[in-house]
Amino acid sequence: MTDSAPLPEPARHSLIEDVQGVLIGSLFVGLAVVMFREPALLTGGTTGLAFLLHYAAGWPLGALLFILNLPFYVFGLKAIGTRFTVKTFCAVGILSLYTELLPRLITFARLDPVFAAIMAGLLAGTGILILIRHGASLGGIGVLAIYLQKTRGWRAGTVQMVADCGILGAAFAFVAPDKVVLSVLGAFALNLVIMINHRPDRYFGV
Repeated sequence: MTDSAPLPEPARHSLIEDVQGVLIGSLFVGLAVVMFREPALLTGGTTGLAFLLHYAAGWPLGALLFILNLPFYVFGLKAIGTRFTVKTFCAVGILSLYTELLPRLITFARLDPVFAAIMAGLLAGTGILILIRHGASLGGIGVLAIYLQKTRGWRAGTVQMVADCGILGAAFAFVAPDKVVLSVLGAFALNLVIMINHRPDRYFGV
């Protein structure tokens, strides 16, 4: 039995490929944010924290998304590198803009909360997966999740899910219990996409 030939190193993404990846990945997540917010749901991560503050204090969601992620750029710069941190900063900034812009372009005559939770979770998971494969994230806990996947082989989706459980648990203080349950469903859909489609032993993107 002969040893199999080593797999070739993946080709680095071009600047144009990275730009479209960040724009489209952030757009998918932005659409998910709109669908979560319409029936007063939320999600995990720093986006979930932004939702909690938005619901509790009425502060602009887009601005909260941007501000809450600022401390994590220092960690990302030291732990994962400049290229990743710059892409992540751009992705979060673009998502913050999408969050404020998209509600002016999209309205829902009817949006079933169960469908919203599942579809928004799938959209967000797909968008985050695109960003990860272009060496970016949406900051916050996602930075920690990717760092642990790179350094320890832990699945990013599993790390994210554990953190999400804590954030969604805190949501009971601000959001109706049935909304929290649906938000958990959405978070499960999000992390399911990442866990199935993104593993340390598969394509990571450069």
